[in-house]
Amino acid sequence: MVYAVVRAGGRQEKVEVGTIVVLDRLKADVNGTVELSPVLYVDGDTITHDPKALAKITVTAEVIGHERGPKIVIQHFKNKTGYKRRQGFRHDQTRVKITGIK
Repeated sequence: MVYAVVRAGGRQEKVEVGTIVVLDRLKADVNGTVELSPVLYVDGDTITHDPKALAKITVTAEVIGHERGPKIVIQHFKNKTGYKRRQGFRHDQTRVKITGIK
């Protein structure tokens, strides 16, 4: 069992080859490839977390597409003053498929 924990967008994701992950928006073309930086690498019983050893390991991913997350509704209300405000937000995301961990 080989997997890695990669850093992407301020969070960490556990990935294996063939895993589809939704990350924060990456500056990459659709069907292009990106490299993710590993934080932890596990190969069977061997666990690698040394930065020098992790510098030799590359996690490559193929960009499947860009999308937007679910809408978050933000509402402000102050009682007895007539103040109401409504705002929405959708997060830009990128869906990638892990193609290799070497």
